[in-house]
Amino acid sequence: MNQGQRTPKSRRYLTELVHTYIVKALHTARQWRVQLIRWLYKYSSWGVVSLFFVGVSLSIVMAACSPPNIDNTGNAGATSQSDVTLTFVSYSVTSAAYQQIIPKFIEQWKKEHNQNVTFNQSYDGSGSQTLAVIDGKEADVVHLSLALDINKLVQANFIQPGWEKEAPNNAIVTKSVNAIAVREGNPKNIKTWADLAGDGVNVMMPDPRTSGGARWNFLSLWGSVTKTGGNENQAIDFTSKVYNNAPLLPKTARNATELFFNDNKGDVLLNYENEMILSVQNGKKISYVVPDINISIDNPVAVVDKNVDKHRTRPIAEAFIKFLYTPESQREFSKLGFRPVDLTIAKETAANFPKIKTIFKAEDLGGWDEIQKKFFDEGAIFDKIRAKKS
Repeated sequence: MNQGQRTPKSRRYLTELVHTYIVKALHTARQWRVQLIRWLYKYSSWGVVSLFFVGVSLSIVMAACSPPNIDNTGNAGATSQSDVTLTFVSYSVTSAAYQQIIPKFIEQWKKEHNQNVTFNQSYDGSGSQTLAVIDGKEADVVHLSLALDINKLVQANFIQPGWEKEAPNNAIVTKSVNAIAVREGNPKNIKTWADLAGDGVNVMMPDPRTSGGARWNFLSLWGSVTKTGGNENQAIDFTSKVYNNAPLLPKTARNATELFFNDNKGDVLLNYENEMILSVQNGKKISYVVPDINISIDNPVAVVDKNVDKHRTRPIAEAFIKFLYTPESQREFSKLGFRPVDLTIAKETAANFPKIKTIFKAEDLGGWDEIQKKFFDEGAIFDKIRAKKS
């Protein structure tokens, strides 16, 4: 055999060897990019301009280092025909939306890349899902209820710092607000958050220790006091009364919804507005109140760096996240009750959602690190409230 010739086996070996080193180089370059962007955000006085040129420069470098598509025969430019599996982990109430969105992405990817994609999907409470990923569930992409849960994955070295800059809108892909479902005829005359503390009101809501939605519920209750002139002692007193009216705290927001509607548990249900809308779409005869003092429930999405590099699924994982921000996906989220993050779609669908008079964000309560420490750490305010009940 001539020196210039290579057997298919040797060509495959060389291709895999080159691919391995390039992937490592790209991963390192990506880490540099994230760290440099975070540094410039913190220290630079020329902010946006510097970020633009750094991003362009590093993109050019990374593009120059990227290999062409190579098939197993060593032919440059060929598209891989092998199937690929993407593991997607999300919190419970997004499942209905993804039953519509994921098939559309699979169809588009097949059309553009001639490659079949299979999704392993998992839906559960956001906190439980976070722990599952840390414990070994090899998610490629996560869409969780709150940024705190993704930050836990950062701390566990599954996701690189700076994840919020890797997708549009600070990686917030869906939004909602909190709502209160009432029984037919609203016999308890529930109109505002304050009514939930009344005598004889049985409140159904999930557990903040396992459910991201439950944490949003808690913050809505708290903020309904502190964002309207009340002090923290008044907020503690009010939230304590509401939780004293909650004999059950189910694991997830979806569990709470099922107990309320299917098992007739509770006089009122605290949950995401999108869950209320979906329940109506599913034929439930319900009424619900969207208090005009409310929190913006911002739900983030991220690539799980540790796992996509292991599975070699980063390109398709990033493409899937990008697809979630398209008008097509945002319309699907909106149809199932989520408030769109795409401004154009938000205008299109504005009539479908009640206006909120006073809306606040997690950042207005100190941000998630402060929120966790103050309210949800062991021995913090929520534990003290529950201890009083017992």
